[in-house]
Amino acid sequence: MRDHGGDLDRARVAYGGAAGEWIDLSTGINRLPYPMPALGPADLCALPQRAALDDLIAAARDAYETRAAILPLAGAQAAIQLVPALVRERVAGAVDARVVTPTYNEHAGALTGAGIAVRPVAGLDDLVGADVTVVVNPNNPDGREYPPAELIALAKNVGLFVIDESFADATPGLSLAPHLGESGPENILVLRSFGKFYGLAGLRLGFVLGAAPLIARLKSMAGPWAVSGPAIAAGRIALRDAPWRARSIARLTEDCARLDALAIARGWDLVGGTALFRTYTIPGGAASAQERLARRRIWSRVFPYADDWLRLGLPGDEAEWRRVGEALQTRTIYGTYCE
Repeated sequence: MRDHGGDLDRARVAYGGAAGEWIDLSTGINRLPYPMPALGPADLCALPQRAALDDLIAAARDAYETRAAILPLAGAQAAIQLVPALVRERVAGAVDARVVTPTYNEHAGALTGAGIAVRPVAGLDDLVGADVTVVVNPNNPDGREYPPAELIALAKNVGLFVIDESFADATPGLSLAPHLGESGPENILVLRSFGKFYGLAGLRLGFVLGAAPLIARLKSMAGPWAVSGPAIAAGRIALRDAPWRARSIARLTEDCARLDALAIARGWDLVGGTALFRTYTIPGGAASAQERLARRRIWSRVFPYADDWLRLGLPGDEAEWRRVGEALQTRTIYGTYCE
C-alpha cells in the first residue's frame, strides 16, 4: 500500500492509546463535519434510484457552478482508478504520461499499476505534448495554485488532462468547473472530493466533471450503483447548504492563520497548504516532530521524499485546538518534556 495519511492504526501500534484519545491531523479532512442528515429505509435498504442520483448531480452542478457532465463516484479516488483504462482506449501503443510533483501519489500509482510509465515533472511547461497529464489544484501537500486561464491554455497542447480539485472547495475561484460545458475544452477531467471539505470521508463520495463523451465512457466503466444510498442522501442536502459552506470557508480561513501562527512561534517555516491542511519545514527533521506530537496523541503526516516536511490538518473544536497548542509549545530535551 502506498504511503498515505489517515493511518491511525499504525500510530496506535507504535504509541498506544485508544482511537478516541487521538486527534488525527494526518489527513486534510474537515474535523467539524457537515451534520449527517437522518437516513430513511430507502437510503439503506433499497438500491439507489435514478431520480435520487439525478438530484445529486443537479446539486453538484449548482454547487460547482458548472454546465459540465457529472458522474458521481465513490470518492475522487474512484475516478483516479478509472483514468488508466480511459487512457488505454485513447492512446495506441506507448503512453507519455506526466504528473506535476510532488503531489498525491495515487495518480502516478494508478497509472503505473496499469503498466503506464509516468514521468514526474516540476511545472506546467513540462506537460506540453504529453498524452495524459495530471495537475492537483490546489496541490497536496505544498498548496501550489494554478490559475484556470493557464490550465485552459495548456489543455490545447496535451492529450487527456486530469485536474484534481479535491481541496478546491474553499477556493472556488481556482476551479475549472465553471469553465467546462458546451464551449469548454473537451479533453479535461475535473475531479472533486465531497468527503474532505464536508468532513464525511467515510461516505466515499466524489465527482468527475467533463465533456459528455468522456463522462459517458467513465459511467460505463464504473457500472451501476457506483455510489451508495447514504452518500446520495447526504450529498443532495449538503451540496445545497450554501450558508454552511460559506461559514466553513470563513472559519477554515481563520483557522489556517491560527495554526500558522502556532507553528511559526514554534520555529517551523510554512511550505504552503490549503484551507484544510498546512505543510511546514521542521528544523532538525520532521520525524522527531511527528514523534513528539504522537506521544501527545496527535497524529501528523510526514513524507518519504522530503524528510523535513510535516503536514497538519486543522484541529476542530476548541478542546482540540488547546491540545495542539500545548503540544506545539512543548520543548523536548533529552527525551523529557519541559513546558
